[in-house]
Amino acid sequence: MKKTSKSVVGSRLNRRQFLREAGGVTAAGMVLSSSLSTRVLGANERLGIGFIGCGGRSGAHFQALHWLKTQGKEPIEIVAACDAYRPRLKQRIEGYGGKAYMDYHELLADPAVDVVCIATPDHLHGYQAMDALKAGKHVYCEKPVTHWRQFELTKELAKVARESKCVMQLGTQGMFDSAWHQMRKLVVDGLIGKPIHAECGYFRVGDWGERGMPIDDPNVKPGEDLNWEAFLGDSPKRPFDVSRYFRWRMYEDYAGGPSTDLFPHSLTPVLYILGVKMPSTVVATGGKFRYQEREIPDTYNTLIDYPEGITVAVLGTQGNNYFGTGGRGAGGRIPIIRGWDGSLTIQGKEIVFAPAEGSDKKEQRFAIEHDEDFTGFWKSFLTCCRSGKKETLSPMDLAYHVQTAMQMGMLGLTQGKVARFDPQKEQIVL
Repeated sequence: MKKTSKSVVGSRLNRRQFLREAGGVTAAGMVLSSSLSTRVLGANERLGIGFIGCGGRSGAHFQALHWLKTQGKEPIEIVAACDAYRPRLKQRIEGYGGKAYMDYHELLADPAVDVVCIATPDHLHGYQAMDALKAGKHVYCEKPVTHWRQFELTKELAKVARESKCVMQLGTQGMFDSAWHQMRKLVVDGLIGKPIHAECGYFRVGDWGERGMPIDDPNVKPGEDLNWEAFLGDSPKRPFDVSRYFRWRMYEDYAGGPSTDLFPHSLTPVLYILGVKMPSTVVATGGKFRYQEREIPDTYNTLIDYPEGITVAVLGTQGNNYFGTGGRGAGGRIPIIRGWDGSLTIQGKEIVFAPAEGSDKKEQRFAIEHDEDFTGFWKSFLTCCRSGKKETLSPMDLAYHVQTAMQMGMLGLTQGKVARFDPQKEQIVL
């Protein structure tokens, strides 16, 4: 993986620099915020859903919301969609209906849109989510919430989300799984004693290269049907490249590999269970150990220390999918939460407490109440949108803590340094 220049590293930007550099990208969204406000919704009032991004991942969201509507589970309507590639946008609109937009700012100005689902490349998420909140829209944003170089954007988005009257939820749908909420209560109740260590991770086979992300049209060129500048966003300006556009997960300008695309699924519930926030120190190792055509690591491991005296180990590779027995979710490593008095893990459909050596506690088992459910995750979010309850199952503040740890790891890896967090200045220090 090549070194990242200081001009690209998000942690090197102060707040004033970030706002100045982001201004050109988000100006239209800022204008929207002055004239729009969040509409007050009744408990059974119809919600208009708009989609920013019509690629592969958005298909699951379209299907889930269409099912909730047609099965009478939710009074919702797909009213709009936006994509920088017109053929993809046209396909979604023809399948599900709604107005078609090539510019997401125009979608945000549509009064029929109450809720926005963002499923675009990683480096666009933060700007689009912030503009949507400022436009008075509730936001469901795919993970990762931002790119690994966009720490200042992550921090600013967390602030905007806290101050907004709108609801925001991140696409870590595994947070619907009751196991994490039950384990958190057991930790809070003192079953494991003082937490000291945890481990989790993600294992899969797949390079997201030629086989993983097909090129829709190898002959396409930028123009009326493809907005290359909109795709680039704040990433380095480059000539059009059909592979970069359709196979963007291979490139460090737009993606982070396991660190920011997969690890949020594993780290989010662990940080939620432990109740920790910002790390003190992060060290990451890894590289391209199997797939050479990509720029980003396929194997990535992180050690994260927290000021509460807890270390979290996040391990993973895309070169092998074995993660042991009893994992929760596809590719997910079984989380282990260790404390002075014992440990929590999962075996099958049970949470297992194993006492530590010298403890007078006994092994205990707790039945997991319910599994992950994607439509249930969406339904809980829509309930929050109607009620105004901002503590969704995967809120922005939690995403801020998760993403900061992952950003610290990637920034440290690219520069061969240990990353530390300064809580007074709220800055990453390399």
